Amino acid sequence: MVMNAEIKALLVSIGSADINEELLKDALRTTRPSAGPGAGIESFFFKSGGHRVRLAANKNSPLKVIKCCSDVILIKDGKPIVSGRLEPALSHCPEQAYLTISGRCVYDCKFCPVPRLEGEIKDREEILELVQEAWRTGLLRAISLTSGVESSAEEEVKRAVSVVLALRARYDVPIGVSVYPTETSSEELKHAGATEIKYNVETMDSEIFSRVCPSLSLEHILKSLEKAVLIFGENRVSSNFILGLGESDECVLAGVAKLADMGVIPILRPISPHPLRKGDIDVKRPSPERLLSLARATKKILAEHDLRPDLAETMCLPCTGCDITPFRDL
Repeated sequence: MVMNAEIKALLVSIGSADINEELLKDALRTTRPSAGPGAGIESFFFKSGGHRVRLAANKNSPLKVIKCCSDVILIKDGKPIVSGRLEPALSHCPEQAYLTISGRCVYDCKFCPVPRLEGEIKDREEILELVQEAWRTGLLRAISLTSGVESSAEEEVKRAVSVVLALRARYDVPIGVSVYPTETSSEELKHAGATEIKYNVETMDSEIFSRVCPSLSLEHILKSLEKAVLIFGENRVSSNFILGLGESDECVLAGVAKLADMGVIPILRPISPHPLRKGDIDVKRPSPERLLSLARATKKILAEHDLRPDLAETMCLPCTGCDITPFRDL
């Protein structure tokens, strides 16, 4: 009962599991993201058959995790569907220190709880200390940074540059950065020592984008991604593309093709409905069938453009916990 792409798609489509707190006693077994649609929700990583999935801890989930010898088993409708192991999360992500600089954001994207959470803003020394803790485990393979926008995108890029410079002086590992782009963010972060960059389009449906991200500019993000490829190179630039905001499959694949034409790897991210956004937006988490269909079509498009998500070293693409990742999961 090892995980394959079909089983993983089922788990990702549900996105949560009921798990006994005793199984999560190890401090490295849980994570509470402070950025993105899943911010503030405790989750854990499950690995089986070379596949990894991140599941939110939820007592009301149709999935249940039980211990079996040294492994765990996931059960649905009273039947075991897959066995595997819980995986250490280090800092938010297995094998990575994946840290949020600013847990606040002035851009009120309707799917994101960060503007409602008023999270902490980590200074450089705090981030260095957290990375060093992850380093001491001997499991650290990469460092990834993301950030909201406390006051301005320019200020956040300045913070990220300062952190990357400090990290690069201490660690010889890949460093990835995901921020809202500015006119010079790619040059600044590359010069500071960043290995990879991620600017999120969120959706390529312009009507949906204007409705759910009213303070952002899709045109600016696309131009920034195109410029980033020139600076970082192909297979070093990615973008989150949310599924479940009401977009059509045709729009998704047209968007995937457009990004691939630019040399950007799209990450098809299932929406995570958040209680802090209830009433602000209607979302529908994609079915297993839709996840697999779009991932397979995306793999074909990426192959046609000689783009390989499995070559990425930082952030979401090597983690794969939240998505069905072409060239890694199928």
